[in-house]
Amino acid sequence: MITAYGPADGRPVLVLHGGGGPATVAPIAEHLAATARVLLPTHPGWNGTPRPDDSTRVADLAAAYLRLLRERDLVDVLVVGSSLGGWIAAELATADDEGRISGIALIDAVGIEVDGAPVRDFFALDARGVAAYAYHDAERFYVDPATVPAERRAVFQANMESLRRYSGGPAMSDPALRPRLAAVTVPTLVLWGESDRIVTPAYGEEYAASFADARFEVVAEAGHLPHLEQPERTFALLDDFAARTTCG
Repeated sequence: MITAYGPADGRPVLVLHGGGGPATVAPIAEHLAATARVLLPTHPGWNGTPRPDDSTRVADLAAAYLRLLRERDLVDVLVVGSSLGGWIAAELATADDEGRISGIALIDAVGIEVDGAPVRDFFALDARGVAAYAYHDAERFYVDPATVPAERRAVFQANMESLRRYSGGPAMSDPALRPRLAAVTVPTLVLWGESDRIVTPAYGEEYAASFADARFEVVAEAGHLPHLEQPERTFALLDDFAARTTCG
């Protein structure tokens, strides 16, 4: 399922969500839609969508989105990915041998291995732990599971199973990805919440250093989803990057 935002003749922007589903990046899509044609897909297996038996890796998701760009003949594409979506975006950039992508923005992405800065085992955290590790203002974003309707809890659990399947479990990384990032030549923005304890800023710096042309930016008073905690600062960085990378 793909939700489209913005003018049909705007620059194409592909926004890729993380484990929490498309709602977590909808504010990004809505903001960029002021001038761009934004495509926000729901990954297979999230929010009740079917999960093909042969789709088991992040590389499979990236291949599916590359096919999407080809089928729609999209060029000058900006890809924005949050968390797992950032991993997909990085994988997508390594596979883009037709030059359809002109820029990628990774927001607190997972996917690589960094010595001394492992990805936090997200699956071992309870709701209170997720809030503490993922947000700068944990109390603002903590949700007591007892207050969540059973239907929503079931969707969340299914989403987490899809996340586990594609990411490979707690490690949330592919040892083969990082060496391939040096071949990505399009401009890259690596944007990080200063208070992220799922993947720390030190991890983000190493992610940025893996690319040939990347800029690393830190958003203060924000955690794993800076676009939710500090939208104005995050959107300003994305807007500037989008303006500098378009071929139009």
